[in-house]
Amino acid sequence: MNAAEIRPARPDDAPAVVALRALVFPYLVRGVESTRRMIAEPPPGEDWAAWVAEADGEVVGWASAYRNTQTSTPGVGMISLLHVHPAHRRHGTGAALFDTALGHLLTLGSTEVLTYAHTDSLPFAQRHGFTPSRELRYSALDLRTAPPMPTPPPGVRLLPTAGLDPRRVHRVDAESARDEPGDVPTDTLDYDLWHHECWENLGLDREASTVAEVDGELVALSLVKRDGDRMWSDFTGTLSAYRGRGLARLTKQAALHAAAARGVRTAYTSNDEANAPMLAINAALGYRPVDSQWSCRRTLS
Repeated sequence: MNAAEIRPARPDDAPAVVALRALVFPYLVRGVESTRRMIAEPPPGEDWAAWVAEADGEVVGWASAYRNTQTSTPGVGMISLLHVHPAHRRHGTGAALFDTALGHLLTLGSTEVLTYAHTDSLPFAQRHGFTPSRELRYSALDLRTAPPMPTPPPGVRLLPTAGLDPRRVHRVDAESARDEPGDVPTDTLDYDLWHHECWENLGLDREASTVAEVDGELVALSLVKRDGDRMWSDFTGTLSAYRGRGLARLTKQAALHAAAARGVRTAYTSNDEANAPMLAINAALGYRPVDSQWSCRRTLS
């Protein structure tokens, strides 16, 4: 087996990258065209970069790295989705991808690096100086039996995001994410970045993505990103002043119902281990666990 070459990712790598991701992370949902756009048009302000490992003309590994601009914590760099084809592991490919991604973050002046690792990949992360921190749980829901469309309580309207002013949707997303559990707070979600990464994402299903409106104000949302008959619940949240009314479950159930009506057959999502309210909602909706990863942290000297 020839040693893999590490090189910058190109837009035309997208089909191979998606095929590799489907093999290693079958519960993640990002289609070929949205992956192609991510490589060709990286998010603004993040200094995002990605690399592939290529062996015998085939893409056998991937990693990306970027500056986390969604948190007020300074100096946070991210290494995202570092993975290698099972047949090409234990030959130094993962380490070469890691060194390349870390070198990029060092040029950005990062002082802390966050990443995620499967349980069986924790020894690799620990050998590279990371400490496991939090469990991220992945779940799946079979939508062939669609959840019923919920009946909103008086004074609440459920609306698709299609046709709405994206700034109104961004406000709910950004404000309800502020206390989302994680290693660092998500408290500086810039509109331009959100518009590029979320609203203009080629996988965003604006007809299935749902918001709840109370007295003319958007107060809760559940966003759907889709690839064929698979979807990802990108984020479900409620403004703090409106919590405790069941609006998160209401919007998510409506989004799942709409997605099923539009041909989605399997829904996936993830939750931090400490997010008990959302874990309970997903369990009540019928989600079943399919995998878990661990967030890992490393401080750079």
